[in-house]
Amino acid sequence: MAARTRSSQAVVEERRKAVLRYVADHGETRIDDLAERFGVSLMTMHRDLDDLAGRHLLRKERGRALAFPALTMEMATRFREGSALAAKNALCAAVADRIAPGTTILMDDSTTLFPLVPVLGGLDHLHVVTNSVGLAQRLGSQPKVNVTLLGGHYRGDFNSCTGPAVTRALSQIHADLALMSATAILEGRLFHPLNDYVEVKLAMLASAERVLLLADHSKFGKTATYAYGTVADYEAVITDTSTPEAELAAIREMGVPVETVAPREQPPA
Repeated sequence: MAARTRSSQAVVEERRKAVLRYVADHGETRIDDLAERFGVSLMTMHRDLDDLAGRHLLRKERGRALAFPALTMEMATRFREGSALAAKNALCAAVADRIAPGTTILMDDSTTLFPLVPVLGGLDHLHVVTNSVGLAQRLGSQPKVNVTLLGGHYRGDFNSCTGPAVTRALSQIHADLALMSATAILEGRLFHPLNDYVEVKLAMLASAERVLLLADHSKFGKTATYAYGTVADYEAVITDTSTPEAELAAIREMGVPVETVAPREQPPA
């Protein structure tokens, strides 16, 4: 019985994640249309939207669900961790052999990088510097990895730190490699909804000898409030095979190599 309950809750959470993404993509949607689209009763859809609204992920009013601006979906750590897992696994697998023992690596707060933890744990004398509390916690269980958590202003929506303390610390670090992602990419330009995170990303770029950008297809064709350069600042871009060809072409026109990987289907639980 307990197993069925957990499975049912997982299905509910997956549906709510899909509902949130649909509303974020469309801006505003009628609640009865959502119920029909997702094949649930109107009462069930109201419960889903009440839950999402209670977590400040969307607004619900007068028979409609409305998205918050600036890529609300990307600001919800709980959903980011469970989003596009097959693609994230494939991206991390594609860069695993580029990480050598004994190197210092900068890693940003992107959940895209979480699948790398077991790989990093198998390397000797590795030093990881990150502003991500979630990543530091995961790496903390890997005895071979030395972890430096960049402390500053803690933001619960990203479960990570920003601010002058973070950027000052980065200015004193020289890393062999930085692994980073992006919230939004349009024709090779990079965007983020919060300027504090733009400052951290720019500081990481300045502190690393080499930088790779890992981003699944859902990040492309979008913008956010703050622009912070282009993919030309990166050695290469690693994405998955569902990324639109026009976006890939724009990156190649900037002279940046693009590697596309095919996500593997996850076996049923």
